[in-house]
Amino acid sequence: MGWMLATIAMVEYPMKPMEQEIKNPHGEILDYTFHAGQEKARNLLIIGHGVTGNKDRPFVVALANAVAAEGMPVLRFSFSGNGSSGGDFRHSTISKEVDDLKAVVTAAHDNGYRVIYAGHSMGGAVGVLAAASDDRIRFLISLAGMVNTKAFYEREFGEETPDSGCMWEEPSCPLSSSFKNDLESIVSTAPRAANITIPWLLVHGTEDDVVPITDSQEIFALANEPKKLVELPGANHVFSETAEQLMIEAVINWIGESL
Repeated sequence: MGWMLATIAMVEYPMKPMEQEIKNPHGEILDYTFHAGQEKARNLLIIGHGVTGNKDRPFVVALANAVAAEGMPVLRFSFSGNGSSGGDFRHSTISKEVDDLKAVVTAAHDNGYRVIYAGHSMGGAVGVLAAASDDRIRFLISLAGMVNTKAFYEREFGEETPDSGCMWEEPSCPLSSSFKNDLESIVSTAPRAANITIPWLLVHGTEDDVVPITDSQEIFALANEPKKLVELPGANHVFSETAEQLMIEAVINWIGESL
């Protein structure tokens, strides 16, 4: 599985591990974990999580460990306001998280890495918007990526009152007007597909009841080549149980084929 990652990622000089402090444009520190790969591996996989998540979600950690074991370094991080990153969760919007991701990309680029970005759920929407405007992202992976942002809000939180309710009954995840307004303003990331010309992998479970697989199917139809959509039968939104390994294999094999 993915045996090509180590050899393709090699260059003629050693790369520096990611050790510095990373701040977004608001000065908030972004918490991250760096997984070292081969000493001379130039390509770096950056992983971003979904709404109410963080860098330590089990399937995110599993993906990071598997890719690093193949020889490619990985950086998984928490968006501002999530996990141990600085900032207020109430200000965690897709638009702000695009700036978070670009701050991480800048740090990686300054260290000489070539960036592959994998985003889950809302982190997938972040990846589409970032990749459409930042050519430092060289490969894009959407894992159960959110596309129709306005419809997502209406479906999941339409009966809640912003600034008084919370997301999925999680007191630590207050539902804010900023979040609502941002998702409704974006409406959908599908129109940005035409602006993405880099290799793009989409992985989605057929039993996802948070972000329906039709989101990935819709944007995939609009995407440029080279593109690939992997549908995982029976998989839910967080790739539980056996779907986790299938998702990991899809990612590693595609990276090996694409680099």
